[in-house]
Amino acid sequence: MTRLVLSMNYTNYERIVRIIGIVTTICGTAMLFVAGSSRALAESGMASVYAYSGSKTASGERANPGGLTAAHRTLAFGTHVRVTNRHNGRSVTVRINDRGPFVRGRVIDITPAAASALGFSGLAPVKLELAQN
Repeated sequence: MTRLVLSMNYTNYERIVRIIGIVTTICGTAMLFVAGSSRALAESGMASVYAYSGSKTASGERANPGGLTAAHRTLAFGTHVRVTNRHNGRSVTVRINDRGPFVRGRVIDITPAAASALGFSGLAPVKLELAQN
């Protein structure tokens, strides 16, 4: 198996878009998998608290209000994101396992445990960055 990782950075109106691709050769056929958009690299907005115990997330997992997980509109499931509360500077790393938020102006929905680590309940202004794994 041949593995090649491509990384390109473009600056357009202060946005950074990074495309990561993995080229894999399987039985003589080349396939390209795009590992998701990293628009959250410098994304800011409002975070909200969500998670209903036992309900299924878009990834198929059961929601766990005590876990450090989150919902984002476009990031790939399994992506780790560093969320920083802009009011108090506290931050936590969450794993994307659901889709949302579906309310204008919000950039991420986080579990009650993640909100507690950030020092808020309800809504808070946050900054999102891709976490280094």
